[in-house]
Amino acid sequence: MKIILASNNAGKLKELNALFAPLQVDLIPQSALGISEAEEPFHTFIENALAKARHASALGGLPAIADDAGLCVDAFNGEPGVQTAHYATRFGYEKSNDNNVRALLEQMQHIDNRRAAMVSTLVAVRHPLDPEPLVAVGRVAGLITREPLGDQGFGFDPVMYLPTFGKTFAQLPPEVKNAHSHRGLAAARLLTLLQEHWG
Repeated sequence: MKIILASNNAGKLKELNALFAPLQVDLIPQSALGISEAEEPFHTFIENALAKARHASALGGLPAIADDAGLCVDAFNGEPGVQTAHYATRFGYEKSNDNNVRALLEQMQHIDNRRAAMVSTLVAVRHPLDPEPLVAVGRVAGLITREPLGDQGFGFDPVMYLPTFGKTFAQLPPEVKNAHSHRGLAAARLLTLLQEHWG
């Protein structure tokens, strides 16, 4: 069975390929099929993930899996949320992981409430009009550090501190991060759903 991974984010693709290895299916990045990125006009992770999965499935003619994920900061009422990838552009920086981290730390410089959560929503569709998409959510709560720590991972991993491990995501070995991250938790749940519903 072939399934399209509806993402062009190299970090996500690497993580998702590792996480979905137990499926023993061919996971094809949408870029390999010349599929453009979908519009993400919605305010929730689930709506954007579903839009991306339907878009990839429609253009690729195959089942598709899509992820929408982001950082939800308590002190910012859940923002940046679905705008996580573009967070730095709100403050005059170019879009990049490093700039996102820099902008976040600047905005939180005088904030004592460092609580935040990384959230991932994964959606799988059999075809573009699938009335029963499979949905799995993973959420990991932690604290935003005052400076980047670690060189593993991507995105906000260097500033997302996990009290359980006493480390940031970027300080964890990939296999540990994948087992305990928001995306790892969502992927494990989606794997179960795929095995139950798609056989």
